[in-house]
Amino acid sequence: MRLALLTLLALAAPGRAADKPVSFINDVAPVLKENCLACHDAKKRNGKYDMTTFEKLLLGGTNGEAIVPGKPEESDFHDLIVTAEERRMPPRDKGEEVPADKAKVVAEWIKQGAKLDAGLDPKADLVRELRLRWVPPTPPATYRFPAIVNALAFTPDGKSLVVGGHHELTVWSVPAGVLTKRVRTRAERAYALAFLPGGTLAVAGGRPGQEGDVRLYDLTAAGPTVNGVAMLDGVGDPKVVLKQLLDADDSVLCLAVSPDGKTLAAGGCDRAVRLWDMSAGPAAAKLTQTIENHADWVLGVALSADGKYLATAARDKTAKVWDLKAKESVLTYPEHQNVVYAVAFNKDASLGYSAGGDSQLRTWKLAGEGKGVKAFGGHGGDVFKVVLHPTKPVAATASADKTVRLWDTDKAAALQTLTGPSDFVYAVAFSPDGGLVAGGTYNGEVTLWKHPGDGKPLKTFNATPGYTAAAK
Repeated sequence: MRLALLTLLALAAPGRAADKPVSFINDVAPVLKENCLACHDAKKRNGKYDMTTFEKLLLGGTNGEAIVPGKPEESDFHDLIVTAEERRMPPRDKGEEVPADKAKVVAEWIKQGAKLDAGLDPKADLVRELRLRWVPPTPPATYRFPAIVNALAFTPDGKSLVVGGHHELTVWSVPAGVLTKRVRTRAERAYALAFLPGGTLAVAGGRPGQEGDVRLYDLTAAGPTVNGVAMLDGVGDPKVVLKQLLDADDSVLCLAVSPDGKTLAAGGCDRAVRLWDMSAGPAAAKLTQTIENHADWVLGVALSADGKYLATAARDKTAKVWDLKAKESVLTYPEHQNVVYAVAFNKDASLGYSAGGDSQLRTWKLAGEGKGVKAFGGHGGDVFKVVLHPTKPVAATASADKTVRLWDTDKAAALQTLTGPSDFVYAVAFSPDGGLVAGGTYNGEVTLWKHPGDGKPLKTFNATPGYTAAAK
């Protein structure tokens, strides 16, 4: 803690003592990440200059070596971040100039010999090294602002609801809406939750633009209690966070578990969908396939009951189906002509369901190259999620129009509009017995409805610990 504080003070100071060693990984690499890597990563390499490793940084680009150890005044790298000329880096149309205090840190590092910290591999990816050193914050006891609900899931016994928050998962009794547990997480946001057979919770999330992960949690683990709420450490306690399946460079936005629990799929900002064999249990989870079948972020995934097909939804305005055994694309459904947020299969995988930015829930046949069957109208905004009832031919959709709607999938007809939320509804879930529907919103609200019921809220609460909305 003391070392971290000293580093922070040094970065904030207008000058730095020459005899105080500058750490490349702690002091200089963050400057590269914040100001340089957008144009000088392994893909763009502007000026043929790749700054993603220490070795490549010293190697330079088109103009040769950019750093002369011991001589910042002769180092083109330093000159480019401090010059007032047109050639300044970052370019004026790409971002603000490097802050003066950080430019001084770079100059001092070069003056001290442009050295790499002991024990670090010069070929190591700098973004990953910085990520390994990042420590997630501890959620506050009470929040001043509401936390967005991007995902929620009922526990297998149906007695509790797990809600994604800000660097934590919260667990609430239902239908009372009483907070019972808080689980600290590395991910800033949880975008998808799904329980595996046996009660292990799979969570997909991340820090937007920074990192993404898929982790497995045991929410039954013990932890200290504060004011009657169990506090679990999902960052460092191996009894809580059982396994990390994926470490990505950006957020993981969706996941699905096959009905038999043997397969887990997850997709996100890197356009890839990964599948794990979970048949031997969480500890022995094995990555089996990585599929890149979309041109933009993957926002939704679903697995057919027979384990044969994977359906995906993406920001590239398409829904797609992949044959997992043949490892080939089966069809592309483009009729939304807008962002597609969510997908699902019916019980026998004869029909696919997709929902998107066209405010429609659409059904289409897997046979016949994805021929459309029905477009369900009625929502007045983007449709973000679609989930199916565990036993009945009923689908639930969550929308920007502040409603959840229920649909009869056999008759292809509207059933009911569930009202009550006061903001965009981003998440929706059925309880395991199908007797409850839950929706989560942008402003942190969670609403519960009985099913079947009158469509009016059974219970509404804000799932942000300690937050109290200001009176209007």
